[in-house]
Amino acid sequence: MDGNGGIRRVLLSVLLLISLHFQYSVAFPLCTNSRAPLTRKTPLSFCSYNGSTCCDSTKDSQLKKQLQAYNVTNTACASLLKSILCAQCDQYSADIFKTELGVRNVPVLCNSTAVAVNLTQSDTATNDFCSKVWDTCQNASILNSPFAPSLQGSSTGGARINSSSKLTDLWQSKTDFCESFGGSSSEGSLCFDGKPVSFNGNSTTETEAPPKGLCLEKLGNDSFLNMVGHPDGSGRVFLSNQKGEIWLANVPEDGSGEALVFEESPFLDLTDQVHFDTEFGLLGIAFHPEFTRNGRFFVSYNCDKVTSPRCSGRCACNSDAKCDPTKLGSDSGADPCQYHSVIAEFSSNGTASQSSLKAVVNPAEVQRIFTMGLPFSGHHAGQILFGPADGYLYFMMGDGGKIGDPYNFAQNKKSLLGKIMRFDIDNLPSAKESDHGLWGNYSIPKDNPYTDDKDLEPEIYAMGFRNPWRCSFDSERPSYFLCADVGQEVYEEVDIITKGGNYGWRAYEGNSRYTPPESPGGNTSANSINPIFPVMGYSHSDVNGNGTEGSASITGGYFYRSKTDPCMYGRYLYADLYAGAMWAAEETPAGSGKFNATQVPFGCGRNSPVPCTFEVGSSVPDLGYIFSYGEDNKKDVYILASSGVYRVVRPSRCSYACSKDNGTTSDSPNLSRPSSSNRLVGTWQNKIVSCLLFSSLLILLCSNW
Repeated sequence: MDGNGGIRRVLLSVLLLISLHFQYSVAFPLCTNSRAPLTRKTPLSFCSYNGSTCCDSTKDSQLKKQLQAYNVTNTACASLLKSILCAQCDQYSADIFKTELGVRNVPVLCNSTAVAVNLTQSDTATNDFCSKVWDTCQNASILNSPFAPSLQGSSTGGARINSSSKLTDLWQSKTDFCESFGGSSSEGSLCFDGKPVSFNGNSTTETEAPPKGLCLEKLGNDSFLNMVGHPDGSGRVFLSNQKGEIWLANVPEDGSGEALVFEESPFLDLTDQVHFDTEFGLLGIAFHPEFTRNGRFFVSYNCDKVTSPRCSGRCACNSDAKCDPTKLGSDSGADPCQYHSVIAEFSSNGTASQSSLKAVVNPAEVQRIFTMGLPFSGHHAGQILFGPADGYLYFMMGDGGKIGDPYNFAQNKKSLLGKIMRFDIDNLPSAKESDHGLWGNYSIPKDNPYTDDKDLEPEIYAMGFRNPWRCSFDSERPSYFLCADVGQEVYEEVDIITKGGNYGWRAYEGNSRYTPPESPGGNTSANSINPIFPVMGYSHSDVNGNGTEGSASITGGYFYRSKTDPCMYGRYLYADLYAGAMWAAEETPAGSGKFNATQVPFGCGRNSPVPCTFEVGSSVPDLGYIFSYGEDNKKDVYILASSGVYRVVRPSRCSYACSKDNGTTSDSPNLSRPSSSNRLVGTWQNKIVSCLLFSSLLILLCSNW
């Protein structure tokens, strides 16, 4: 082969390696449009996919017409093309089609280095599906071939040439073809071997022994609801309490014997604006991804329009939602929508070099992002988070309160109650959006689910929640967005959140049908929705100890990604607010979206900086109510409880056996004090940007070779 061909193959190989390296580590059932698969009771007529699938009957019919349009006379090749087309219906299509460079026209085909993805085969067997496609179709004419080089790596591709082509016309060799379309099934990536991807019984599904326990040290006695690592990358954290204060604190090194060290004054004090009560207060804080440059941060809180002149907004019970606020019965003695949920923007008012160091900011609000009146006094969640992949602001909102969501707000597509919303706070709303009646100063992300479902309010990202209490993105796999949702009478759940997903409440509690005691707002038929059921959770009888129902309320946590406790690494931690019980859930098999949860004991580590208090007659520390979890810049996990702030430390400090614990502190760099270098964008982010730029250059080179 000529020299240009050899260089071209090298470039294709490098591009393949880069694209596979950045392939999304999703690997739980997810479609290419970031939605969860549909559940079908009967197979698709053309693609034959059954159960969970990313195609409906309309898409199935489109794929049939697409195959016919290829005009392939070779029967064996047409059969392979059908399987490749129908891979769009696979419940794992997000993985086999998507890379960081875009959505592919053709899934990543397993080549000679691939381990079979379908685990009904031997997990050591190789699968040369890419070679099979080449060998079968190399001399078959395909009209507007999906294997044209100009179409690779793009859902829209380049200009199609209205002519029949053979693979040998488009590619010089099988090697070139499989370097472009093939890939191996390795950790964090999947490839397509001609059959639906499945995670079935296999030795790889064996779980590791659950951790012996979770060792904690107490760092302070104050109670907080939120913790956010300082965006400058230092060892400092922001902590907010329910009454309306945000504090900046230095986190001591593990094993130093020191407690949290707070600044003398609150970073921000909103106690004169925040309505503080049992389920009211300052409920969420989030810092703009570019905070160290622009100083923007956001606070979610509740206000009372009787005492605060600025507390004024449209009631969540309104004509669009077919709800009359004058007919609502109050559960608190207050008028309906006397209390509001607010998202407000503030600024550190400093330059790029000063903003990350500023210890106290002006409490003057920059702008009101969102304001909504609440029909009742409970279930308004209030957490806010920035999506690590898209940069949009996510807002968690409960169903508004009262037993059984009597007005069916969570299933009402015109209500923002019982929803997760997503806002673009970097762009002002357009005139069209303003005419629609947005609830504040934000734009609607262009790919919010309303673009596919015109009945949805445009702010809605996911629906069907009772009270989503604490959500988080996995720091290693940002597509894993997990939320705990508080149950009503029987079950507490944790859900993997996907765009446009309906999580069932109040037609379902967990995965069981639910019938409300009253329903003046009407009902939603359980058969009319496609609910996404929880991936983990617990029943109320599990925490009450006597097999009966009782008080329980879940608190969502984090995937543990710190090196401090290596036996906890990769498990999702969550707790019950009242019972003081905690669980660690392992995904088994890895990448399946299926979790095994184990309740884990916990203890207080030796030499805790602040002495722990213990339950009477027990060695178990008395945490009180477990309000929330936190995570710092080293990925160490914290428990925010009514009795104080606790950090997860090495299991050896509680004499818990862990073969991976070498008895030393984490080998992460010392982040206890900010420096001029770690206030800048992290080096790993620069590497990603550099690699993506390099990838783009290679694409240009290859497409013009």
